[in-house]
Parts: sequence; structure tokens; C-alpha cells
Amino acid sequence: MAEHRSMQRASLLDAARSLLSEGGTDALTFPALAERTGLARSSVYEYFRSRAAVVEELCEVDFPVWAAEVEAAMAGATTPEGKVEAYVRRQLALVGDRRHRAVVAISASELDAGAREKIRAAHGGLVAMIVEALAEMGHEEPRMAAMLLQGIVDAAVRRIELGAAEDPRTITETAVVMALRGVQG
Repeated sequence: MAEHRSMQRASLLDAARSLLSEGGTDALTFPALAERTGLARSSVYEYFRSRAAVVEELCEVDFPVWAAEVEAAMAGATTPEGKVEAYVRRQLALVGDRRHRAVVAISASELDAGAREKIRAAHGGLVAMIVEALAEMGHEEPRMAAMLLQGIVDAAVRRIELGAAEDPRTITETAVVMALRGVQG
């Protein structure tokens, strides 16, 4: 029974990713989740109390995977500058990933305070990954620089997500150049 519930929950999360990725926040409804998974709408409520609860769980499940991919890319770099570049490039490469698109599709204002705090903590962990590389580069305020570096990444993510006129590769290259020149402390 527990295995069946776990599989149903995973199926609901996968359906939620697809709905958010395809149609944004408005597409994530319990009737749509029920239709995608073949469950009755009342059954969906047995797993999640609200759309915010669905998104919160998506963040809990998907963000660590995403962060691990960024960390792995950084581990492959041999210099602090290479780590900064990998940090920026990998995050921007993940923008098109269904997991990422689902997480950013819903506004944080629709989440309860607990969910927003979990997302903030997860992002804090991502920023913490780059602090050491910035310290190795001799930056006097590596934590502050890491937060500002993440601001560059976040701005580039938004630009890519908006479907800006620029090619995503151009946005990525510009963000990398800004990051490397800006963190030279």
C-alpha cells in the first residue's frame, strides 16, 4: 500500500511538472492533475491540500537534484574562476529543464510562509556553493559577492524564461563575462 501511494504521489508530481511547464500557474489545477493521472479529483486532495503544497513538494524533490548538478559541474573545474563559470553556465543550462520551469512557474506569493522559507533556504544552499571559490579568488566579501553573483544568474534566468529577443546562448555568455569580471575583487 505504501509503495502504491508513493507511486501515485510521484505520478502527481510528474503531472504537475508537465502542467506548469506547458501552461504555467493557471494550468496547475486539481482537475487537470486528476485527468493527467487518471485519479478522481477527490483523490488528488488525499495527497495535496493545495496547489501551493504541490509546488512546495516539487521544490523539495527537484531543487536538491538541480543543486547537485550545479555542484557536479563546479567540481569538474580546476580553478576558482572555472568554478564561477561552471556555476553560472550550469544554472542557465538548467533553465529549459522541466523541473526548473515547473518550480519557477508559480509565484512565491501564492505559497505559504513555510514554503517560501524552504525555497529561500534551498537558494541559500546554492549561493553557499560558490563562496569558497570567491574567497580563493581573494574577494574581501565572498558571501556578499556570492549573493550578487546569484543576482546575475537570476536576472539571466528571467531573461531566458521570458523568451527574450536574445538567443539564450548570448544571454549565458553575457552573464558569464559579467560574473567573471565582476567577481575579480
